[in-house]
Amino acid sequence: MKNGLFTISLDFELHWGGFEKWPLQQYRQYFLNTRKTIPWMLRTFQQYDVHVTWATVGMLMHTTRQEAERLHPTERPAYVQPALSAYHYIQQSGLGEDESTDPFHFAASLVKEILNTPHQELGSHTFSHYYCNEAGQTIAQFRADLQAAQRTAALYNTRLTSLVFPRNQFNEDYLRVCYEEGFTAVRDNPRDWFWNIRSTQNESRWKRLNRGADAYIPLGRKNTYDLASLPVQPGLPLCLPASRLLRPYDPGEYFLNDMKINRICREMERAARNNEVYHLWWHPHNFGNYPEQSMNGLEKILQHFDYCRKRYNMSSLTMGETADLIYQIHGKDQTA
Repeated sequence: MKNGLFTISLDFELHWGGFEKWPLQQYRQYFLNTRKTIPWMLRTFQQYDVHVTWATVGMLMHTTRQEAERLHPTERPAYVQPALSAYHYIQQSGLGEDESTDPFHFAASLVKEILNTPHQELGSHTFSHYYCNEAGQTIAQFRADLQAAQRTAALYNTRLTSLVFPRNQFNEDYLRVCYEEGFTAVRDNPRDWFWNIRSTQNESRWKRLNRGADAYIPLGRKNTYDLASLPVQPGLPLCLPASRLLRPYDPGEYFLNDMKINRICREMERAARNNEVYHLWWHPHNFGNYPEQSMNGLEKILQHFDYCRKRYNMSSLTMGETADLIYQIHGKDQTA
């Protein structure tokens, strides 16, 4: 690769991303703010000509409850802890009839906006926000979940090829299933011990503390990398390591807000100078509490990308476009 590469992937999930721990009544305004922020993000990405992968929960992509239920898989995750299952949540709490009555669990209008915005890729965050490392679920259930996600994407005349695992949980057996179901690129975790997430349950506070602190001070390894260094393995999708989680504005952090944005800009410019990849990610709902301030931070990052593009010829690609480029570098066929 003769120039640096900037990749953004977003975990688009709304309430599906934490139904087991976020009481909806307390988060209604948070997610309504998120819905207003997403078109703002899309306009900003278009303004700076930035390519973005929107890894979207399949259940979110439906227009009505009836349509969603028709495409639910018959094999569903049998977690030892039922509360982790989206289907358990639906059974216990119910859903609205459509997006107008339940904008927290349906977002077809936003999916259409994504698809209608140049250089935006619709990816998958699994169908039901599936947790691959939780006790009780099986590979067969995971496969059924991905098949439901692909059936849902077909409603938009598209096929999903990029995937982000919920809570960043995965293992090699599940990667093989991804490839067999048409996914040629997945987002990998940063290469640090504190990003090795085995389960949503009982994770140490020390690990979470290190993840948080690394946003401001360097605790982890170098997080930019050469594209050609990523291996192409038969029967597996390409694993594209994340570099940095963009944490939202927090009024209690004072000068730390600028500190974390500046750190991202420095890391991005390092990637640009060294012809390496910088992969930024976040959840759109992270901007739900302070949308304007968080968007101001994002715009500073995109302005710096524009500087890197002009000075160092840095490019912006989606996960799918990045995977295509890697296959070209290795001279291999990407079809499963």
